[in-house]
Amino acid sequence: MSIKIAFGTDGWRGIIADDFIFENVRLVTRAVADYIIDKGLKERGVVIGYDNRFLSDRFAEEVAEEMLKKGIRVFIIKKPAPTPVTAFAIKMQNAAGAVMLTASHNPPEYNGYKFIPEHAGPALPHVTKQIEENIKRHQGVYNLGITEEAEGRYGHLIEKEHQPDFCVQCYEIDPVGQYMEHLAEIIDLEVIGKSGMKIVVDPMYGAGIGYLDTILQRAGAQVETINNHRDPLFGGGMPEPTGHSLGKLQQLLKDTGAHLGLALDGDADRFGIIDSNGQYITPNQFLPMLYYHMMEVKGIRGKAARTVATTHLLDRIAGHYGQQVEETPVGFKYIGQCLHEKGAIMGGEESGGLSIIGHIPEKDGILAGLLAAEMMAYHKKSLTRLMQEVADKFGQLYSRRLDIHTTPEDKIRVLQQLKTLEPERVAGQQVVGRITIDGTKLLLADGSWVLIRPSGTEPLFRIYAEAQSIERVEEIQQELKETLGL
Repeated sequence: MSIKIAFGTDGWRGIIADDFIFENVRLVTRAVADYIIDKGLKERGVVIGYDNRFLSDRFAEEVAEEMLKKGIRVFIIKKPAPTPVTAFAIKMQNAAGAVMLTASHNPPEYNGYKFIPEHAGPALPHVTKQIEENIKRHQGVYNLGITEEAEGRYGHLIEKEHQPDFCVQCYEIDPVGQYMEHLAEIIDLEVIGKSGMKIVVDPMYGAGIGYLDTILQRAGAQVETINNHRDPLFGGGMPEPTGHSLGKLQQLLKDTGAHLGLALDGDADRFGIIDSNGQYITPNQFLPMLYYHMMEVKGIRGKAARTVATTHLLDRIAGHYGQQVEETPVGFKYIGQCLHEKGAIMGGEESGGLSIIGHIPEKDGILAGLLAAEMMAYHKKSLTRLMQEVADKFGQLYSRRLDIHTTPEDKIRVLQQLKTLEPERVAGQQVVGRITIDGTKLLLADGSWVLIRPSGTEPLFRIYAEAQSIERVEEIQQELKETLGL
């Protein structure tokens, strides 16, 4: 029986041994291979990367074999690699794209399949739609579970990098060195090294092991690393670097007097930052500091890109420097498009993804961590103090997300209600704008805003709000909750 395989915000994800099985991975690979062939990019080959999750390396082998059957050359990364490193390898090899086997920050029982096109940023909806159509076509042709054996097994297909290019081969590559050299070109490692900073790094047992600590140590920083061995169970938790999951890192900073704590999620495309006082710095707090740093210190001027759920403090900073902000639906693929096609110098989202001009248009937690260290080293102050400096200059804003679980029936009711939700006032403030590019967003006269966005997979609504105080944020969220009967 065929199952529905759909690409969500960041690829297809499923539960290992349930829907994420070898047969389905082979099926998706055939669909991706057809997309590459239809685009006329077959000769450029495809990069394959994989994370530290259970069976990721074996799933990568199956992807390699299916690509080879289709006559597509394969460049497989020789060890677990972060998503941004896999994306960087596309440029390094001038490949047609990459397949990344990862479920990012999801629980251990999940794995995932992400296709990254030739521009080295997330696939846009028109790309994933074509792949999904190819999947449906293959489901009508192939009997799942029955596949031809490749000519020889994967171990016999490997050829070392720089071997002569003949027939269709699978090459083993190591992009780590070139990736680190590239980061050294866009990060001021010298100022980090001279700062005398002590930094604690937590890769959360994921594919980012050995990146931040190596780069920072080479720069001259004092570095201590925790959770830096492979554990497919991620220490019994989720590899998601949030204020709720980084307690050990927070305590270690307090105990050791370190200046900065840096964490990565399972595939190192998201970041987590702990300041010297143990405070978790949210992405909504970090992104404005970074944008300010890029224009005020680095002298790079240009627009920023943010999702509808991300802080409007970026807009205030952009306005001060005569720049604009691109507002996108939720999903880094839209941010990546702004970086790649629309001239943004920085793009980010409240969930912890960012990239900057001069880098690949894919979110990169390693890059984010290095930028945090650069900012602290240059300004010679904690991130908390720098955040206050930015607030003093551009105003203080507080952000919060409220998750509300409901029933499937109530979800249908609220979705209908949102179509006509146009109140004149919210929490005593006049509504001056309504945006519906992703959910329903109401802009208020005092600069605050609220966004109601449904989950695409479960009976859940998220109410994002931003205002001049946390009390105002809670007041706005409560009023919308009552208005919608949630």
